[in-house]
Amino acid sequence: MIELSENIYNSQTTRSEPKFKLWRSAGLMLTYKCNCACEFCYYNCNPDKGGLMPVDTAINAWQSLKILAGDSAKIHITGGEPFLYWDHLLEILEQAQKQNLGKVDLVETNGFWATSEKIVRQRLKRLDELGMNRFKVSTDPFHQQYVDIEPVRRLAEMATEILGSERVLVRWQKYLENPTDMKNLSPAELEKQYINAIKDYPCRFTGRAAGKLAELVASSLFVSRASRPRIAGKMPATRLGDSLKACPERSRRAAGFGDGKPSRSHPQASLEAATRHQAACRSAFLGAKGVHIDPFGNVFSGTCSGIIIGNVNVRAVRELPLLDIWKQFDPRKGGSRTAPTLIGTLFNKGPYGLLTEAEKQGYKRAESYAGKCHLCTSIRQFFFNNGLEKSIFGPAECYADLS
Repeated sequence: MIELSENIYNSQTTRSEPKFKLWRSAGLMLTYKCNCACEFCYYNCNPDKGGLMPVDTAINAWQSLKILAGDSAKIHITGGEPFLYWDHLLEILEQAQKQNLGKVDLVETNGFWATSEKIVRQRLKRLDELGMNRFKVSTDPFHQQYVDIEPVRRLAEMATEILGSERVLVRWQKYLENPTDMKNLSPAELEKQYINAIKDYPCRFTGRAAGKLAELVASSLFVSRASRPRIAGKMPATRLGDSLKACPERSRRAAGFGDGKPSRSHPQASLEAATRHQAACRSAFLGAKGVHIDPFGNVFSGTCSGIIIGNVNVRAVRELPLLDIWKQFDPRKGGSRTAPTLIGTLFNKGPYGLLTEAEKQGYKRAESYAGKCHLCTSIRQFFFNNGLEKSIFGPAECYADLS
């Protein structure tokens, strides 16, 4: 059994201080390639992206997680769209079964491939034979801009029939029952649907979601703040420096984006929290229950896409990659490095802490941001565009292509 004290950070903390948790789950990103280019995608996936996780990489990570987390280890297969590489997906699951690694906890898909009952039945039965525990189908206005609803409905209905309702997750059931027509809409109509969807189900503003979508939300908050009544002849704060210190929670409520309170589910909700509570990213790093591993072996903490905390293909950690990375990771420094990196800045000060260094390099603040993840991704995109901090801010697939 792995002890918390085996991590370098934990070994240097007092008994009362929060500890860096054991990772108990890992999302294996089979590819960045996807038939969709959803505006809320955390990983910037699209049809032109690439990468395909080698079978050995997937199996080594799986084995390592089993040693790290024991019987509580959970692996899920995601992307991109993993069903673009059906045979490769099967090969990974077949190897895992041969090596007695246990069941894959979850396989995700947008359902584009469910064009007939025959293919759905064949594939679901094969996944069931290979020990898949749960099956997740994505359906929402963002996906339905690219995927017709009929194959998604066929897949969800047949999965429930074949696997049982308790093993099928639909994200989100509301949109499966009452889909939003996203085809042939004007740009203004699309933006309205995006905003409505975010009001229903807030997302993290990382990856592509930190682009057009976050800017739409930020502008809504900006307008909401600017439209508040004057107090003693003064206009409400609208500049970034002011709004970061003010109360964007009220703006979020006024604009209709939930209650505006920060939460683990919606970490984008409150720039004030990102600055008032300097440990905002501290808790995110320490409390992450798992990681995502991309096709190139890059390891991301939780859902913080594009922030590389290790690589399972590095020769020094090849034998038990996740276990070694977990043991050596010191979030105060951003890894096993002797000198702190900008990951350490995020850990100690949150995204606002990156601003000073970014502005020295020429970064220009926006007037408003949709939340702390938007601010973080915007700054990281700037670093990436200028070839800075490439060892921790990457790979290219996670960032916007500005060419």
